[in-house]
Amino acid sequence: MLGDSLTGVRVVDFTQVAAGPVCTHMLADLGANVIKIEAPQGELGRALAPFVEGQSLAFLALNGNKRSVALDLKDPPQREAALQLAAGADVVVESFRPGVMQRLGLGYEDVRQRNAGVIYCSVSAYGQESAWRHKPGVDGVLQAVSGLMSVTGLPDAPPCKVQVPIVDMVTGYTAAIGVLGALARRARDGAGQWIDSGMFASAIALQEASFAAYFAEGVAPARIGSAAPYAAPNEAVRCSDGWIMLAAYHPARWEALCDVLDCRALLSDPRFLDLSGRIAHRQELVALLEERMVLRSRSDWLQRFEGVDIICAPINDYAEAAASPVFAGGHLAETVQHPVAGDLTLACTPLRAVGEVPRTRRPAPLVGEHTCEVLREAGIPLAGPREQWLARKGKTPCR
Repeated sequence: MLGDSLTGVRVVDFTQVAAGPVCTHMLADLGANVIKIEAPQGELGRALAPFVEGQSLAFLALNGNKRSVALDLKDPPQREAALQLAAGADVVVESFRPGVMQRLGLGYEDVRQRNAGVIYCSVSAYGQESAWRHKPGVDGVLQAVSGLMSVTGLPDAPPCKVQVPIVDMVTGYTAAIGVLGALARRARDGAGQWIDSGMFASAIALQEASFAAYFAEGVAPARIGSAAPYAAPNEAVRCSDGWIMLAAYHPARWEALCDVLDCRALLSDPRFLDLSGRIAHRQELVALLEERMVLRSRSDWLQRFEGVDIICAPINDYAEAAASPVFAGGHLAETVQHPVAGDLTLACTPLRAVGEVPRTRRPAPLVGEHTCEVLREAGIPLAGPREQWLARKGKTPCR
C-alpha cells in the first residue's frame, strides 16, 4: 500500500504552524515514523483558531500520524536529548528562521557529525542562502511579495489573497518531494543532503507559467477575477440561480457552446473569430453569453453542456463540495477520534493508490503525549528534574 511506503523511515520533526508540518504530515501519511519535537507549551500552530475543546483545528488537521515529544531546547540536557533523536533519524525537518537551529547546536552540521547520511530539510520564508534569509514570513506575506496577490481578485478591487494558505501548502508539498528525492539518492549512493525549501521559491513555482509569459512579453499580468489569461471563455458565468465555471475555449467546444446557447452568430463575429480575439474582447463575450445563461438554471446548463462534452462545473461552496458524489466516492474525509476534541471529521490525505482507502493511524498528538515512550525507545536517559520531561502538568512521570 502507498500508506506504508516509508515504513521504517524515522523522521524527527522540529516544524511548527503550517508549511513544515504539511511536509512531515505527508511523510507520516506515507508510513514514516514521525516524532514531533515541540516546546513544553506546544508549538505555535496549536494557538491557531478555530478551536474544539481548546484544541486547534488547524493543528489537528496537519499533525495526524505523528507522535509528540515535549523538550525545552534551551535546557542543555533536553537539547542533548533532541540531538540524540535527530542523530538517530533518517530525516530531520525544521522550520525555524535560518540560523536558529545552528545556534541551538541542532543544525545540519551538528547532526551530520553524528549521522553522515542524514537528510536534513530546512523550511523557511526566503531560503537558507537568500539575501532575505533572516526575514520572517507567513503565508499572506509570501502571497504578497511573490506577486501572487497582484493577480488574485477583481480588476478594480483591493489586493486579495487566496483564502486558503496556498503558499504554506505548496511549500510543504515541495519539501516532501525534496525529502523523497534525497531518500532515493541515499539509497543509491549512501549520501545525506541538506534540503533548502523556501516559501518564496515555492510561491514563484506556483506561478511558473505566468512568469514565463512575463519574461517573454515584459508585461506584468493584471487581476482578471475568475478568468484565465490564456483562454476565453474560461471563467465564471452567471446562471439564473448560481454560477458555473466554464472552459469552452478549444475550437470544437467553442462551437458546441454557441450551438447549445443558440448563438451561432458569435462564430462569425469579427471580435471572436479566434482565441486571441476572444481574449481581447473577453468582457463583451461574457456579457453576450450571460444574456443566454441567465434564462436557465445552473443544473439545466450543466446537463446541456456535459451532453456535448463542454468542460464545466458548478461553483460550489464547502457544503456543496462536501455533499458532492465525487467527494464521498473519493473517500476524501474521515472521522478521527481525538482524546480531548472527540470525534472529528477531517480531510483525508490525497496520497493513495488505486483501490486503496487511506486511513489516519493516529490523531494529532497532545503536547508531549509520547515523550516518555519515544525517549525510552531511543535509549535516552531521563535525567534532570522530573518536570522538565513531562509534556503536560500532571502527566505520569517517565520511568
